[in-house]
Amino acid sequence: QVQLVESGGGLVQAGDSLRLSCATSGRAFSSHSVAWFRQAPGKEREFVAAITSSGGGTSSADSVKGRFTISRVNSKNTVYLQMNSLKAEDTAEYYCAANPNGYSTTTNPAYYNTWGQGTQVTVSS
Repeated sequence: QVQLVESGGGLVQAGDSLRLSCATSGRAFSSHSVAWFRQAPGKEREFVAAITSSGGGTSSADSVKGRFTISRVNSKNTVYLQMNSLKAEDTAEYYCAANPNGYSTTTNPAYYNTWGQGTQVTVSS
C-alpha cells in the first residue's frame, strides 16, 4: 500500500521559487507513476504534472510549462515539484497522487488511487 505525504508549501512572493516533496513509505512506490494536482478555493481540481515510475516520462499542464519541473528519486521514495517564477494564480492546495500504472502520465485524476493530504502554496503579488 502506497501512502503519500506532501511537504514544502508556504507563503512566497510572486517570482519566487518553492520545491514541493511527496514522500512515501510504501515499497510499491517505485512501480507507480505520480502526479501533482492543485485546487484553489472555489475552483475545480487541476492537473499540474506527472512522471512515470522510472522517471523517464513526464507531462505538465500548459499553465506551468517552462516554470515547474517534476522529478523523482526512487531510492529516496520521493517525488519533487520544483516551482519557479511563481505567480499569484499558482496559489492553491497541492496534492500528490499515485497511479499503479507506472507507464502513465494521464491527467485524469480517476486513475490515481492514492492521494496525499495536501500542502498549501500561497503566492502574494
